[in-house]
Amino acid sequence: MRYISFRRPDGTPSYGRLEGETVIDLASAATPDLKAAIAQDALGALTDGASYALQDVVLLPLIPNPEKILCVGLNYASHVKETGREQKEHPAIFQRWNDTLIADGQPMVRPPESIRFDYEGELAIIIGKPGRRIAPENAWDHIAGYAAFNDGSVRDWQRHNIQFTPGKNWPATGAFGPALVTPDEIEDLGAIRVQTRLNGELVQDQPVSDMIWDIPTVIAYCSTFTQLNPGDVIATGTPGGVGDKRTPALYMKAGDTVEVSCGTIGTITNRIIDEI
Repeated sequence: MRYISFRRPDGTPSYGRLEGETVIDLASAATPDLKAAIAQDALGALTDGASYALQDVVLLPLIPNPEKILCVGLNYASHVKETGREQKEHPAIFQRWNDTLIADGQPMVRPPESIRFDYEGELAIIIGKPGRRIAPENAWDHIAGYAAFNDGSVRDWQRHNIQFTPGKNWPATGAFGPALVTPDEIEDLGAIRVQTRLNGELVQDQPVSDMIWDIPTVIAYCSTFTQLNPGDVIATGTPGGVGDKRTPALYMKAGDTVEVSCGTIGTITNRIIDEI
């Protein structure tokens, strides 16, 4: 199944099941948003509501209100190498805030403080079942689904010091969607390729199987220091090929179009605009 969050034609926020180019509204008083439906383990039992043509609704970030967005840094050897860093024993984890999220089709906004606005294509995990100290062998049971993610990075501010937070939390820099794809839709997750295209040029391309810390390890690690809850998001890291480490550097600018694809999971497409 594929689920999206959207605004109805009248502007009301909702969510639903995506069937081709048709959206089946699933919102109710008991499960008003996608996070609530996931938390109640209700996705497979929701009552169908109105139907809309996909072109008549406006997509929202897949989970508009996640409690936590955890991001894995340096999770592909190709990216570790291009940064000149040493591979560490444990993953690097940082946080995004939910007010940085945008949907497929919405603009990513380059702030005036940046000339080094960079792309980072990633696979995102949406947590379906709460857990603390989740064993790796049980991690798959805690996943509601997958989506594509673009961890847009303001490198100018990321490099102010040894830090991630200031470069990763500017408004409208984290593209997330287009749909939550349930695990049963994916035959071989490891074979899914994380690909990024900037103005049609392929700039990142690597399979999920190349992660240094695989998905069960990431879930086990994160759930050790914090409780993972339904609707939480984990962006699993970006492959090599980021614009900041190319020669010459390749940054996003107003008028550009960036696409992040995760195979059959889907593609998010966003144009770049300058903050006014």
